[in-house]
Amino acid sequence: MADIDIPPHLIELESAAWAEQQAGALTFATAAAVQAAYTEHAAATDGLSRLELEMATKRAVRHPEG
Repeated sequence: MADIDIPPHLIELESAAWAEQQAGALTFATAAAVQAAYTEHAAATDGLSRLELEMATKRAVRHPEG
């Protein structure tokens, strides 16, 4: 998979969602905001799928060492 340029606002949104999830307190509003941001960013790029973007962002947030 090619390197994906992940905007800082997506990292921030995913980090917030991950923190809520880890605390067992993920809200619908947070999850919906993250999904909307993925969809919007992917649509604004040429050829990047929302799923590829989401997977890369989650990997960057949840496993920053690798």
